[in-house]
Amino acid sequence: MTSFGATEIIRDSYMPTFKVQGQVYHRAGSLLPLPGADHQFLQIYFMGDTNEQIDQRRRFLSGTIREIVADLQDMLHRHNELVRVFRSSLELMPTDDYVVVIKADKTPVGEHDGRFNAPTSDEVAIVIVGEEFNTRNIVLRRRDGCLKRVSETHRSFDALQYPLLFWQGEDGYHFNLRMRNPGTDEETSKKVSAMNYYSYRIMIRDNAENHILFCRQLFHQYIVDMYAKIETERLLFIRLNQTKLRSEGYVHLRDPIASDVDPNHLGKVVILPATFMGSPRHMHEYSQDAMTYVRNYGRPDLFITITCNPAWEEIKVHLSSGQSASDRHDLIARVFKQKLRAFMDLIVKMRVFGETRCWMYSIEWQKRGLPHAHILIWLISKITPDKIDQVISAEIPDKHTDPELFEVVIKNMVHGPCGVFNTKSPCMEDGFCTKRYPRELLAETMTGNDGYPLYRRRSAEDGGKTFTLKVRSSDIEVDNRWIVPHSPILSKIFKAHINVEYCNSVKSMKYICKYINKGSDMAAFGMKDPSAPIDEIKHYQIGRYISSNEAIWRIFSFPIHERYPTVVHLAVHLENGQRVYFTATNIHSKVLSLPRATLTAFFALCANDEFASSLLYVEVPRYYTWNTVTKSFKRRKQGKPVEGYLDLFSCDALGRLYTVHPNNQECFFLRLLLVNVRGPNSFSVREVKQRLSAVVIRKKALRI
Repeated sequence: MTSFGATEIIRDSYMPTFKVQGQVYHRAGSLLPLPGADHQFLQIYFMGDTNEQIDQRRRFLSGTIREIVADLQDMLHRHNELVRVFRSSLELMPTDDYVVVIKADKTPVGEHDGRFNAPTSDEVAIVIVGEEFNTRNIVLRRRDGCLKRVSETHRSFDALQYPLLFWQGEDGYHFNLRMRNPGTDEETSKKVSAMNYYSYRIMIRDNAENHILFCRQLFHQYIVDMYAKIETERLLFIRLNQTKLRSEGYVHLRDPIASDVDPNHLGKVVILPATFMGSPRHMHEYSQDAMTYVRNYGRPDLFITITCNPAWEEIKVHLSSGQSASDRHDLIARVFKQKLRAFMDLIVKMRVFGETRCWMYSIEWQKRGLPHAHILIWLISKITPDKIDQVISAEIPDKHTDPELFEVVIKNMVHGPCGVFNTKSPCMEDGFCTKRYPRELLAETMTGNDGYPLYRRRSAEDGGKTFTLKVRSSDIEVDNRWIVPHSPILSKIFKAHINVEYCNSVKSMKYICKYINKGSDMAAFGMKDPSAPIDEIKHYQIGRYISSNEAIWRIFSFPIHERYPTVVHLAVHLENGQRVYFTATNIHSKVLSLPRATLTAFFALCANDEFASSLLYVEVPRYYTWNTVTKSFKRRKQGKPVEGYLDLFSCDALGRLYTVHPNNQECFFLRLLLVNVRGPNSFSVREVKQRLSAVVIRKKALRI
């Protein structure tokens, strides 16, 4: 009934996932077309003859079967309450000076059965053009050539776009939905979020078939559409609360006030904060946190990528007759999440590679939709070069001694083959494989010139194995040059594509840490007016990609990133340079009141706590927790006891000072001082310089 607006991404002829880029919106036109124009969308319901309606629908959807279209159309005419409302409304509109208004929110009735009811008579009105109404209401003219955007929070948003999914015209998500007590079935005062609502709509329940899960591509589009609605609602909240995010450094506030500059010119940037998952600030923080692990524990030992296998038995057993795994992105998400948890337990808790010091992972989605996790593992006992072959293999296993592993490797761990065997392989670019296959055959593992390991890949003459693979109706012999590095034990247990790489160069660390936290694909675009105020929310919405696989994962509230141990972010600012939040009306009072940040709390802690005075700023989170209410550090009450102190405990938490650009010289050098000076208790330049001089002299003496 409404039109769907978005840029659909189709990379090749086969796309088992629905993917769009940019903003998603729905639009509704008038009930009748302009003279001479064709009936479209909602207007088709008002064509005089049912056969004409069927023919018009088939003109827009070639290849459809007439009998099926007729049955579906008849069902909607008889059972869809929205169609009834529109038809009766049109009869009551004497001229084009009247409009139909469908209220955005459900009238609260407090009845259980009323949660998904269709619009009632008191929620639809016919009014004269020009009367005032809620901007979120759907307003349809009798005859008009304009398209009007339908608000994402309107209760008929879903039923208007997906009449076959909601064939009775029932309500979707709206602001008046409230949670119910599962024990008493009574309505509570807590409202239902859009995330919880759509998670509820796509749940699998015993003895109750959810028809939405059987609609294949329509289900995929619905999921992407609804997640775009959820994200739009969150972004709208952030946009409307910019007064809380509209911040400047405290010192920068003082200067404009002193020079009588208009305060309304401050804080014009529209901020998309790091708390919004997937935002550029969020991804940057995670990559910096990964480097915190490197600074404290050196290079990671293993870089692992595990990809969901749609042939997993746990997925296949829950598919209905005629379904494939690509039809059920909800099953793929659920099973992969459970597999990933078991995978991490095997590495961390069962210590398959030894005791783990720290780890982190990030979830991404392939171009064809399957989820995969990039994982970094730091071990307490480092893997030495002579132990690589005991952990990682890039060879075909012996079919006779281990037939199970052989089958897993030839099904999941063979790259391509590409190149001359398949020039249209996704990895091919300008006639070359971007993954650098086939690799060279080597009798022993060695380190390459770029610092990355070159794994043992023995030729048939040296004892390497081969097998025959059919590629494009031709049989080719595959040897170890095409095998992706893997861990035999992990591959055998999880029966999936699991690429395991050895990290032996600090040089590659920055690339790897940024790679696993690079986030979802974003479109590249240029700004028309570089001088215009930056709108980070708009940039994000225009550039984002949303696939049905990722949308399902997000709706289920599954984590995109996880790590251990936690990294505590520590502020760095000059004296009176705390970050404050202000509006145009309270800017003067904010200048006069100094907010407390982690740095000023650290100074206070060093002045009053003997143990804290022996610590560097970044070491504080290991022994103290940050109280967000009192804005102060408190000693930890559990963890490993610190020798010599009765009430002091330590944990694995790490601290990270926010980065400062060298162009901001004063703050940059203050950060250097905080990294080197223990126990400062103020911004006193004299005291800090004296402490720093002692540190410099000590380091020079050690070098001598």
